[in-house]
Amino acid sequence: MNTMTLEQFHAALKAQGVKSHIDFAFVCPMCKTVQSGRDLIAAGAGADFAKVDKYLAFSCYGRFTGAGSSRKEPDGNPCDWSLGGLFQFHELEVVTPDGAKNPRFALATPEQAQAHAAKHAAEAQVTQ
Repeated sequence: MNTMTLEQFHAALKAQGVKSHIDFAFVCPMCKTVQSGRDLIAAGAGADFAKVDKYLAFSCYGRFTGAGSSRKEPDGNPCDWSLGGLFQFHELEVVTPDGAKNPRFALATPEQAQAHAAKHAAEAQVTQ
């Protein structure tokens, strides 16, 4: 289990090197997809970052697209996993100043986060 303070967590997010907080990226522990706030918005979890922030790094965006969880190994598609259930298969806990431990999806590497943000930017260019 990787444990970090809230301050360390924020520093690690900034180190991803993406332009906006909406592009901070995480890896679902079950399906291994890289995902960000943009994925949650596109999946219908909320209209903007303020609405999807509570799901980021906690619920796979596949939960909002009707994706199933029945697969034997990651296949590149999102699943319906959430860290709010009985089974806790997370790799990261963020400890807040009050000592509370908050389960989170693993942080994407800077390379993963930047590639994911670039993919979303390219998709936005195509739809314009």
